Amino acid sequence: MSSSEWEGKAMNRKTLPASVALVALGIAACTKAPGPGSTGRIDAAGMRKIGTVDERFQSYNVEMVEVIGGRFWKPYRDIDALLKAQSSVTQSNKDAAAVPAGMDPNLYQQRPPIDLTNPRLRKLAAALGPAYVRVSGTWANTAYFQNSDQPAPKTPPKGFGGVLTRRQWKGVIDFSHAVDAKLVTSFATSPGTRNPAGVWTPDQARQLLAYTKSVGGSIAAAEYMNEPTYAEMGGAPKGYDAAAFGRDFSVFLPFVKNAAPDMLVLGPGGVGEGIPLAPIGLAGSIIKSEDILKATGPQFDGFSYHSYGATSKRCASMGPASQTSAEAALSEDFLSRADRIEAFYAGLRDTFEPGKPLWLTETADAACGGNPSASTFLDSFRYLDQLGRMSKRGVQVHMHNTLASSDYGLLDDNTLMPRPNYWAALFWHKFMGTTVLDPGLSTTSNLHLYSHCLRGQPGGVALLAINTDPSASQSVDLAIAAERYTLTAPGLDATNMQLNGSELKLEEDDAMPRLTGISTGTGRLTFSPATITFLAIPNANNANCH
Repeated sequence: MSSSEWEGKAMNRKTLPASVALVALGIAACTKAPGPGSTGRIDAAGMRKIGTVDERFQSYNVEMVEVIGGRFWKPYRDIDALLKAQSSVTQSNKDAAAVPAGMDPNLYQQRPPIDLTNPRLRKLAAALGPAYVRVSGTWANTAYFQNSDQPAPKTPPKGFGGVLTRRQWKGVIDFSHAVDAKLVTSFATSPGTRNPAGVWTPDQARQLLAYTKSVGGSIAAAEYMNEPTYAEMGGAPKGYDAAAFGRDFSVFLPFVKNAAPDMLVLGPGGVGEGIPLAPIGLAGSIIKSEDILKATGPQFDGFSYHSYGATSKRCASMGPASQTSAEAALSEDFLSRADRIEAFYAGLRDTFEPGKPLWLTETADAACGGNPSASTFLDSFRYLDQLGRMSKRGVQVHMHNTLASSDYGLLDDNTLMPRPNYWAALFWHKFMGTTVLDPGLSTTSNLHLYSHCLRGQPGGVALLAINTDPSASQSVDLAIAAERYTLTAPGLDATNMQLNGSELKLEEDDAMPRLTGISTGTGRLTFSPATITFLAIPNANNANCH
């Protein structure tokens, strides 16, 4: 595409639907034409190193409930009427409103086990490798491992909420091998795993670890329990507290150090702390991560936590403080919530586990299955901005929830076709290496800049420029020529994405499209409103990137 053709496309405007209530959006966008005052000069050669991330930094979750089958979040199209009813509760239906947030059975639907042998699923997951795949979630806390080749019983054994078969777990192991994704998990901790005194026993965990090894698998890292800050909601015995966690962990740790000495032990894996989202309506009271850490002592190989800047519309009964909106999705207040959550947990890490690496083992736009906007171009701004923020703050691993389930899945859970966030993930994987650089310019309220060494290109530099302003362009000056890859969409609520003005889509037999950039010389570079741009600078000759 010539420069004149590109600029012609950039002049084409489409407005967003009134339901999204955002201003007109420029379709495409990044030119050398004069724009507003430049933010400053980008000197890729002189960028200093500020940190590194794991080579599997960008990773993802496959929920245990997907593996075993069970009740998971129902699509919004099937619960719109219910959500409207919940938002206008009257005295006559106050009992319905008293159901804890996210626990209304009408919000869920029965799902069959995911087919992890699906060629499209494997091909698209492999394109993001190397990565970690975390198979955990709330349902992992209550999953009974049936260590035989018999069919799963219709009802799980007493004290469990579901059944994980050998075949299903073997499928997880085969998937992890096929897509170059090391396996991360957690263990069952429900009443069925406990002795008469209520203390956790390792019998189930021992069988799972032994079977994993017998079929050529391995678990790279594991948490004892998924989200112990809401242990009771996750299936732990009633009244479970930090002291009980510490007691059980004193059994768990020596067991796994003997049974799986190469497996990293992550924890505590807390959620729901760090920002003032009042946990109104959740089942059971929150157990503070600080109290868990006091009860366990410095025992973890890596400090794990979960990060959600809001709860979705499904959990609106938690109150307005827990919610966000499409209109606020590009605001600094919302985007910076990931920073505040990380700062909270990093502070606990520094106090109780100094020097241990930070693992963000579960995150998305919103808890409770994601908001409707999670599957649109709008959430790609948050997705990539959060990757940039967390890599600068020293987080080693960032696991998106989920790969292919609910509204926040990278892939549509029915068709397994890429959503905008999948393409965003693919571009991060293509360009952003493990060495984190200082771009040399401060992020402004609307132009967010992140830089890494260019993946696979010694001396090269990659720059990610996110213009969150839906109405104004932003500019920088380039000292070295680059290849530009600008991501746009027909509207912020679009479910497709464009690269340099052309729609991104799979080719025949689900082959990846060619990701071709546009050459740009030195000088002024302008980013049109509401656009995401990767700049590849292979000839930067940055000494930190050799």
